[in-house]
Amino acid sequence: MIGILIIAHGNLGESLMECAKHVIGNEPRQLAFLAVNTQDNPGELLPKAQQLIAALNTGDGVLVLSDMYGATPCNIVTKLLSPGIVEGVAGVNMPMIVRTMTYRHESLMALVEKAVSGGREGVVHFSADSCDRFDTQAVTLNNKKS
Repeated sequence: MIGILIIAHGNLGESLMECAKHVIGNEPRQLAFLAVNTQDNPGELLPKAQQLIAALNTGDGVLVLSDMYGATPCNIVTKLLSPGIVEGVAGVNMPMIVRTMTYRHESLMALVEKAVSGGREGVVHFSADSCDRFDTQAVTLNNKKS
């Protein structure tokens, strides 16, 4: 199974992990986070990130997710990359986390693609009209279940 490491600003990584536990319904294995705070020295965080990757990698590789491309967490990720062993994706969000947790049995590069598509597809503009249609569908679905 592919390990997943979230490197993000502040408590974001921890919060995403907790939300993943809630959505998935169990304690995800081989999932860890590294918080990057304003007072942190990125050079001092690199060995911690390397230790986490070593612990998460059971032979299938590690996907490292960061919150924002070009920011400090992402810059740390760039120093961890090893093609086919450690891959990185920026722009982490809940849909991306859920998608990666669901497809961890696939190859690392397939998981990278799932992460990117899941994150992208999870960003949706919706209008009041679309919400009205959604509410109607929910009522219909609930009535069918009863």
